[in-house]
Amino acid sequence: MAPSGPGSVRRRCRRVLYWIPVVFITLLLGWSYYAYAIQLCIVSMEDIGEQVVCLIAYHLLFAMFVWSYWKTIFTLPMNPSKEFHLSYAEKELLEREPRGEAHQEVLRRAAKDLPIYTRTMSGAIRYCDRCQLIKPDRCHHCSVCDKCILKMDHHCPWVNNCVGFSNYKFFLLFLAYSLLYCLFIAATDLQYFIKFWTNGLPDTQAKFHIMFLFFAAAMFSVSLSSLFGYHCWLVSKNKSTLEAFRSPVFRHGTDKNGFSLGFSKNMRQVFGDEEKYWLLPIFSSLGDGCSFPTCLVNQDPEQPSTPAGLNSTSKNPENHQFPAKPLRESQSHLLTDSQSWTEGSTNLGKDKAGMSNPALTMENET
Repeated sequence: MAPSGPGSVRRRCRRVLYWIPVVFITLLLGWSYYAYAIQLCIVSMEDIGEQVVCLIAYHLLFAMFVWSYWKTIFTLPMNPSKEFHLSYAEKELLEREPRGEAHQEVLRRAAKDLPIYTRTMSGAIRYCDRCQLIKPDRCHHCSVCDKCILKMDHHCPWVNNCVGFSNYKFFLLFLAYSLLYCLFIAATDLQYFIKFWTNGLPDTQAKFHIMFLFFAAAMFSVSLSSLFGYHCWLVSKNKSTLEAFRSPVFRHGTDKNGFSLGFSKNMRQVFGDEEKYWLLPIFSSLGDGCSFPTCLVNQDPEQPSTPAGLNSTSKNPENHQFPAKPLRESQSHLLTDSQSWTEGSTNLGKDKAGMSNPALTMENET
């Protein structure tokens, strides 16, 4: 039977409190449906054609809003695959040996075949003490989820989930459809809102729903437009929110645009190559979340790389493959030449034999 102490009670209370913003949004969304569909369209609108057009358009936006919001909330964040976890023997070495060269040697051996290019501020391999793993590029430890999240953007209280590689596209669509939802309500409700102030509406309860519906839609439109615009800028620069505030550090130093491949390819990393899926909350992002192409020209020639083009053929985010091929060409664009990688696979063993990934110092991040 699981122990139930003060700490366990506190954790349960925190889990309940974390759902309050989601419950608030859900209740607000339910009220907005009643106020718009029933009180505005059915009760207040007299023109049948206007009713039909508004109800059809409203329900389409409502469905896409709810679908993307649901996917953002309930899509589990992806964690680093087993290749990045230390073995039992390596964990024992880290615990037994004093900090210094022994720790560095353990991390060098563990990371030599991993496609990692980012470092800590002091130049060490990024290691998470709490999860006991080597952090992939763009991966960070979330203190709320208590896990390392692939390509972590931020922990969002409004969805009670970490926004990262697995659900960042869903989060963007949630912002887009919620903004369109609010703008549509404000635009179609405006004439009835004006009638409210000019005493053109009958004195019923619909009158007050129409007034508060316009205020709520206009207010959320302003806040959502700024947030959505900010994330559109992040996508265009291939940055996460964390990277916008603290630029990633590579072997040669800090580079705020190290992962940027140009607007088109940056957008395709999030939305994928198949345009028919762009507007649907269906996972279509390129890559595996553990490795990313860069635009760097002074790359470590001994580091292995995973081309994004190779991973884009598989839509299964759980499939992690790291072909051990030195990244010596095509640094500035997504590698999609499958033929060159087929030829290079014959030298897989030779390439792996000469790989190393020295760390300058050891620094633990959590």
